[in-house]
Amino acid sequence: MYNYDVDIRYLQSFVTVVESGSFAEASRRLDLTPAAVAARIRSLEADLGVTVLRRIGRYVKPTEAGIKILDRSRSLLRDIRDLRAIAHDGVPVGELRIGVFNSALTSIMPQVLESLYDSYPDLAVFVLPGASVELCRLVAAGELDAAIVVEPQFAVAKNCRWTVLMEEPFVVVAHQSMRHRSAHELLSTEAFIRYDRTVWGGQLAEQYLRDHDLHPNQRLEINSLMAIANLIDRNLGVSLLPDWPPMWSSQLAISRIPLPNPPPVRRVGLVWDSRGPRSFIAKTLVETAQKLFAPSVSDSR
Repeated sequence: MYNYDVDIRYLQSFVTVVESGSFAEASRRLDLTPAAVAARIRSLEADLGVTVLRRIGRYVKPTEAGIKILDRSRSLLRDIRDLRAIAHDGVPVGELRIGVFNSALTSIMPQVLESLYDSYPDLAVFVLPGASVELCRLVAAGELDAAIVVEPQFAVAKNCRWTVLMEEPFVVVAHQSMRHRSAHELLSTEAFIRYDRTVWGGQLAEQYLRDHDLHPNQRLEINSLMAIANLIDRNLGVSLLPDWPPMWSSQLAISRIPLPNPPPVRRVGLVWDSRGPRSFIAKTLVETAQKLFAPSVSDSR
């Protein structure tokens, strides 16, 4: 007779290895040794009679058989979590799965988790970093319970809701030695460190530059607000960025220079599955975050 509890753990290990791309990262996420994770995969392969993973250099990829069972494995794991949530009448138990876009990992997530654990110390949380668009898709598909994202530029799925947590107007960020110069002069004359245009914040900055006929002397383009702030600290250029709080608490030699015209605004908030069996847990996360960051913001849909 199969031990179904152990089989579920094997599936969890398989999915985690695929999602993380390595046994080392999967072991960190699962709080197991790499040898233990590898043993679970071998047991799963012995049960199924096929090889589900293969190594390609330093990375691990699913085999053709692994690809075939991946979506079903995710569904089974999701069903188990749903059953637990239903059985406990919505009381926060088990694992809450949260997506977080990169900037929010250090600016929002720690405070939210601290407050959430104060109320629910036994709640297990899985955090998946990623791009906002992909995280919204995962919430809509039921693979995540909620995600902290930059405001979606599309209608969220019918089973989801969106709530604003904070608004970050754009400013020019420059070295402290340039703090008395005007924003547009800095953008026109200094080396420019561009916020990655593949993300919404970078697109907002690009649109402002176009609208005001500004043509910066681009030095590089990167998708990391803190990396840009550190480059500016070394006097390697200026940038047009959302007014992101961690930059100003980092003790870097940088200054905030307001734009002369109404600035674009990056809105950060939460999208969550409002109809799933873990909607109560997701709503608890939303309420916790709202108390911390958005006492005066009520825009939701």
